[in-house]
Amino acid sequence: MKKKLFRIAMGVLAVMLCLTMLISSLAFAPASYHASTARGMAVMEVSTGRLLYAKNETARLPMASTTKILTAITVIENVADLDAPFKINPKSIGIEGTSIYLQKDEQLTARELLYGLMLRSGNDASMALALHVSPTKEAFADLMNATAKKAGATDSSYKNPHGLDEEGHYTTALDLARVSAYAMRNETFREIVSTKNKKISGVEYPRVIQNKNRLLSSLDGCNGVKTGFTKKAGRTYVGSREHNGMTVVCVVLNCGPMFPESATLMKKAADEFKLTKVIAADEILTDEFNQKVGVAREDFFYPLRAGETVDLKFQDDEVIVTLESKEIYRQKFNVL
Repeated sequence: MKKKLFRIAMGVLAVMLCLTMLISSLAFAPASYHASTARGMAVMEVSTGRLLYAKNETARLPMASTTKILTAITVIENVADLDAPFKINPKSIGIEGTSIYLQKDEQLTARELLYGLMLRSGNDASMALALHVSPTKEAFADLMNATAKKAGATDSSYKNPHGLDEEGHYTTALDLARVSAYAMRNETFREIVSTKNKKISGVEYPRVIQNKNRLLSSLDGCNGVKTGFTKKAGRTYVGSREHNGMTVVCVVLNCGPMFPESATLMKKAADEFKLTKVIAADEILTDEFNQKVGVAREDFFYPLRAGETVDLKFQDDEVIVTLESKEIYRQKFNVL
């Protein structure tokens, strides 16, 4: 009996020690860290790209159908007329996984396929779009990688337009947040991913497709973006929410409770940060000695926590904005 009680006591002590270590690690974690069960996580403000919260944000991970975020913005930027019908490439038909069931000799527009891509997550729609833009899947992947770099992604590799598991197909939570923020600045992309239901062409009757993003209906202000799942990637999700004029994207990779965790993170961001006007257009700029040096040319907003302040420094005809000694913005000003 004494041995049993001793084992129980030791077990309780071990649990308490683990909890103490966990609490300690959180207390002294970097400011950008936030608790999450996701293997990789990043929350970013869209207009400025400021990283608000992160966990393992630079780990290379598979991203499943959140790949289609980059597919969509690549198509939008490279198709001159999204409403011109075209015949579906036969190589697009019968792609494994989620489908909108494209048929031989069927014609749709790129815009219709984008809805099938982003709402229903059609793998056949992704291939049809890729082969409409480029001669091969590989050529389109090259175009995707170029678009990712333009969006600021520095450690990603895209091999296909749909996100099915493939050697060398990976991203990081940070890169995916950058790509998603870049895409959300595009009006056409925003309109598509914020749509809950859409009717598009079909051979015998129209297809009625529903968005798999449950937060569009359950979280106020949610306006995107994309779900995903494969056995290798687990459950992946990128959400977007606009609140009080500030839009954030939330990336969770390999996260079981992807919807509730993302909702919590996006609401937390809205509670802790405010998109603050740091410089106003036509504002008289003064230096550290309160001497007038010039006039600002445009507004500049930045997400700031309560109590956070920025510094303005001047170099020739530029004003440089710094936060905690790190440059976050610069603009030309009209010298007085």
